[in-house]
Amino acid sequence: MPNINLQDAKRAKNDEFYTQFRDIEKEISAYLDYDPEVFRDKVILLPCDDPEWSNFTKFFALSFERFGLKKLISTSFAADSKHYKSYYEPTLFEVRDPQFDPSKTTKNGKIFTLTHDKTGDGKVNVEDLEWSYLEGDGDFNSNEVKKLRDEADIIITNPPFSMFREFLAWIIEAEKQCIITGNKNCVTYKEVFPLFKENRMWSGRTEWSGGMWFETKNPDDVDKVIDGVNMKNVSSIWLTNIDHGRRHQPLPLMTMQDNLRFSKHKEILNKDSYEYYENYNAIEVPFTDSIPSDFDGIMGVPISFLDKYSPEQFEIVGMCENEDLYGLKTKVYTTAECKKAYLDIFGKKGTYDLNASGVVLREGLLKKVYQRVLIKHKK
Repeated sequence: MPNINLQDAKRAKNDEFYTQFRDIEKEISAYLDYDPEVFRDKVILLPCDDPEWSNFTKFFALSFERFGLKKLISTSFAADSKHYKSYYEPTLFEVRDPQFDPSKTTKNGKIFTLTHDKTGDGKVNVEDLEWSYLEGDGDFNSNEVKKLRDEADIIITNPPFSMFREFLAWIIEAEKQCIITGNKNCVTYKEVFPLFKENRMWSGRTEWSGGMWFETKNPDDVDKVIDGVNMKNVSSIWLTNIDHGRRHQPLPLMTMQDNLRFSKHKEILNKDSYEYYENYNAIEVPFTDSIPSDFDGIMGVPISFLDKYSPEQFEIVGMCENEDLYGLKTKVYTTAECKKAYLDIFGKKGTYDLNASGVVLREGLLKKVYQRVLIKHKK
């Protein structure tokens, strides 16, 4: 079967990125290191997956006995689903199966399950996967897939990034444990940040720096060819509500004065003291490794801090944002003030949205800083 409507696909946003096997292995190993029984007797659901291309099902099928899983369920979107971006071709695995149905292959999603040694070779692995067509297209919001969600103990997948908010709400609604990937900026979403603040979700084991490399089926969206495979680097992270050891490792810190004198960022800090915001009762800390050990008040830190956040060391109190969801702003700028700030900085008419972030006074000018998380030391 030829690729479906490639010209339409070129105009569409590509959501089909396939996580590398070694990245899944690295991430999942951290939870086992912290709790070797974390997956034992659990039902694992891998929605938004395609086992014929994806590595999630392969990894958990190969690890079924070692993890002590009770059941593995994987579902895929149909080729014509609104979530699938036109790079589908049926594999020999599907075509050679007696239940292959050309009339269903683009209209119906598929479900793969693993529970027992089907082949009789004395072990449970990928060879024992059983599959059938779903009644619908595999949409996670369908009643069919919701039933699978409700049966599961843990949900693990790389969901379509364009559907991330909706997919996370789908998980939270069912109060399920999860390990999922998302765009790095998703932590600033109003649907996501409160979960971090309330310690109901946190960063996974894999560090944020450098993004993640995914296999892409879109030949027009390739950053690098690695071992003959088209790869795309995406600014993405793992998010979870399952515990692992890295999140309990405290950040090594220096005092304010030592940071100003000895930090590798001292040329950028280069001040007698840290700056205070004009619109929050907090200091500006432009680098996570410049958080002072001896400041008792609120500090504005980069969102990358959430990758290093230890709940025993810090408390998250809010975020610099427009709506003042946490009642932390000390000043709200008028439209006139925003226009004047723009004119002062750029020398022409415009609006500088001072209410969208923390604001500092530098050389007599009001300047916004990048997105900041507001934290303080645990007493």
